Amino acid sequence: MRRAPVLLGSDIAAWTTGCALATWATDNFHITVDQLLVALGIGLVAGLLHGLVRRILDRYLGRHPLGSLPEAQYLVLTSAGTATLGLAVLLATPAPQVPANTPLVGAAIAVVLMLEARWILRRVGDRRLRPNAGSATPVLLFGLGVAGQGLLRALLSDPDSRYLPVGLLDDDPDRRRLRFSGLRMLGGRDDIADAVARTGATTLIFAVASADAELVRDIRTRTLAAGADFKVLPPVRELVDDRIRVADVRSPEISDLLGRRHVVADLVTNATGLTGRRVLVTGAGGSIGSELCRQIMRAGPNELMMLDRDESALHALQLSLSGRALLDGPELILADIRDAEGIRRIFAERRPEIVFHAAALKHLTLLQRHPGEAVKTNIRGTQNVLDACHDVAKFVNISTDKAANPTSVLGYSKRITERLAAHAAGVLDGTFLSVRFGNVLGSRGSVVNAFQAQIDAGLPITVTHPDVTRYLMTVQEAVHLVLQATAIGRDGEALVLDMGEPVRIDDLARQLRAHAGTSVDIVYTGLRPGEKLHEELLGASEADVRPLHPLISHVTVPSLDPTEVATLDPFEDPAKVIDRMIWLCGQPHHTGAPSTAATTAMPWE
Repeated sequence: MRRAPVLLGSDIAAWTTGCALATWATDNFHITVDQLLVALGIGLVAGLLHGLVRRILDRYLGRHPLGSLPEAQYLVLTSAGTATLGLAVLLATPAPQVPANTPLVGAAIAVVLMLEARWILRRVGDRRLRPNAGSATPVLLFGLGVAGQGLLRALLSDPDSRYLPVGLLDDDPDRRRLRFSGLRMLGGRDDIADAVARTGATTLIFAVASADAELVRDIRTRTLAAGADFKVLPPVRELVDDRIRVADVRSPEISDLLGRRHVVADLVTNATGLTGRRVLVTGAGGSIGSELCRQIMRAGPNELMMLDRDESALHALQLSLSGRALLDGPELILADIRDAEGIRRIFAERRPEIVFHAAALKHLTLLQRHPGEAVKTNIRGTQNVLDACHDVAKFVNISTDKAANPTSVLGYSKRITERLAAHAAGVLDGTFLSVRFGNVLGSRGSVVNAFQAQIDAGLPITVTHPDVTRYLMTVQEAVHLVLQATAIGRDGEALVLDMGEPVRIDDLARQLRAHAGTSVDIVYTGLRPGEKLHEELLGASEADVRPLHPLISHVTVPSLDPTEVATLDPFEDPAKVIDRMIWLCGQPHHTGAPSTAATTAMPWE
């Protein structure tokens, strides 16, 4: 049904009715046939004039949503103008058959009738957009802040949605007994069980954008106890284009149960300097690299180049970014950072202005047994990229907290890359810096994925030590930090995020086990060679200085000449390779077999 003819007809009817009632009311509730005909004529002309003026305004000033406040304001202004013109005509008429104030009173009545007509049309339209009550799952929404109201609008405007809201919950006492989009507020967390019973809801959707872990767990526990399923809406900043969609509703992840810590300030994309620039990401197919690409895309770069040696990872990345994966675009670069000449040619041809270096080998235990591979990829690969960065404006090296007071091959190799980046800062134009953060929840090979796989298979959960702790962050937090570094990082520094309190891995395993509703055992296997009981964010000689951001430390990194790194032979005896890496880190030198080198206590432990 086309709305324009319907609205024009209803507006004319409103004006004729309004003018007739105005004439009747202002003439002592008496009206002759001649007066009625004149009043209807005035109403018809006023309605047509009103419609013409609205059409002109819509064309040049734009239309507003049906039944919205701006449209109501337009309606009042147009009616006032039409009534004023009608009054002028009547005052100029020698012997008008109707009272002179007929247009004014008629306009007031017409506005009420026109608003009522629009309200009815909007309600009818909204009803058509609502999910089918017979097929959709009845849900309760907990949290009616900005995110919750956005989700409510999305749910009520998608006829194909699998969720139909039947009630609202919020702990804010100011929202008690309010109605949103025709739905009642049924109380707070203490009323979950009662609300489930009253409405027949089978699912509760948690839509508090910045909830702490305790609240998420509490609401989940109460919901499950009431016999309903528990779903969450991710934080708005994790959503594509910050737009809330029904498809964003998902089952809770361990990051939700551990809490959503907004430790990094919300990203202002223009402040990163990415808009309109040519950006290259190495290791683009990895967990950090792919999220980097997603967030960089929001900043509107002139060109985003995604480099990786894993063709399957590039395929998955392109599919996630564009919904297509033909692998035929110039944005995908299949290359290995171990190939110095290939990397040099790529930089010479594509001329990136900003480089995010995320390519690396990261599995501590494997690298402990094969230190030569860490040399070839993490150290020499990084130097190959640095050697190609002669015309780069900014270079950001992705490091790890294991580079602080390192005790493993992974830590040694990443500490060396920090020092190589610091050296490049002293000899090349542009800004060269590193970003250091802890474990990323849900990344490939992360402890969460390992635990979840064991739970799914019904196997015991293996934890190295009951007291082992790690700094944990979501991939979105990690990438926010990396992009923040491009704005505030200074030449030769390593930026270190204040990641809050470390998490006991044993607690994490127990949370996952409880979340899965299983009773699998937890088995302690002992620390592996190179592993620390507790990770550190700052080295023994590094000061915690935060000049530009209250949550980000700026660490001075001593430079390391690449000619010294050239003496590393990846094919040498592993123990000698490790000893040489320790020396290049600037750490105390020691000798011994690989296992001894990895586990001997160092003075800084």
